[in-house]
Amino acid sequence: MVTFTHSRLQALFENLSGKRVAVVGDLMLDRYYWGSVARISPEAPVPVVEVESESTRLGGAANVANNIASLGGTPFLVGVVGQDDAGRALMSIVAENGFPGDGVLVDSSRPTTVKTRVIAHHQHVVRVDKEVKRDIAEGIQAKILDVLHRNASSLDAIVIEDYNKGVIVKTLIRELVEFSKRNQIIITVDPKFNNFFEYKHVTVFKPNRTETEEALGVRLDDQASVERAGRTLVERLAAENVLMTLGEKGMTLIEGSGQTTHVPTAARKVADVSGAGDTVISTLTMALAAGASVREASMLANFAGGIVCGEVGIVPIDVNALRKTVLDATIIAGND
Repeated sequence: MVTFTHSRLQALFENLSGKRVAVVGDLMLDRYYWGSVARISPEAPVPVVEVESESTRLGGAANVANNIASLGGTPFLVGVVGQDDAGRALMSIVAENGFPGDGVLVDSSRPTTVKTRVIAHHQHVVRVDKEVKRDIAEGIQAKILDVLHRNASSLDAIVIEDYNKGVIVKTLIRELVEFSKRNQIIITVDPKFNNFFEYKHVTVFKPNRTETEEALGVRLDDQASVERAGRTLVERLAAENVLMTLGEKGMTLIEGSGQTTHVPTAARKVADVSGAGDTVISTLTMALAAGASVREASMLANFAGGIVCGEVGIVPIDVNALRKTVLDATIIAGND
């Protein structure tokens, strides 16, 4: 268990301000229909949701940008949208939030990924996805790298946010890692199955339990099996650190040195786990950029993930709520 002094915690939160983090990955538009259910459809045994309000938000890798901004950083979004209404809506929200938009490329050959969620009485009823998952063209990959090269001197960290939607491809992964090492930039990864073993030599590799089970072909049913799997990933990926999220059981950090730290869940109530992974990788990366050790960063990320699980829908972490939650916790070592 990591302990903080008040002064250490204060310094870390102050250092979050102004950190510039590139978020490279699958940008999405999240649409919500909020309403209530009073009857079952006569056409099929499904609920009829009477829509009371609608909302549109940044999703996928773009939600990571939301979290970085809410923690006091400046997100630099790098990804692809289509030449369509959804792409224009996403870019409009990016502009409204004051995020730099020059890293967002338009690809007329594919639609913007849109996830539409229907929520009634605070319950998630159904989700409808509109997307194309084929790999982006080499020309788009080259433009992504060019954008990063032009901004290298201003970046404190890079997050690779892979949703298997086609933006994060094997050749691009290798180029991104080489770029980060050459420029001494922190690089963290939120992986998915397709490219799981391509992320070598990164600062932190953050899979969840299900992804790890699928990739390694094992069952992780106790802490010993989790730690064995984590050490396997450290070795196979030559990763500096692996942080495995375990849902209601918290997360386990396996460092390259062999040191293992289990962090129990900080969630007090779970209303919706949507977006919790985005919050964890965002907080982890921002904390590392602010000078936290990987253990300190993992602890803060765990608290942040616990907070957003108590909200319905995908919402970014509130930095003041995170500060208060950590200060109220028993991990504070006292005044110094």
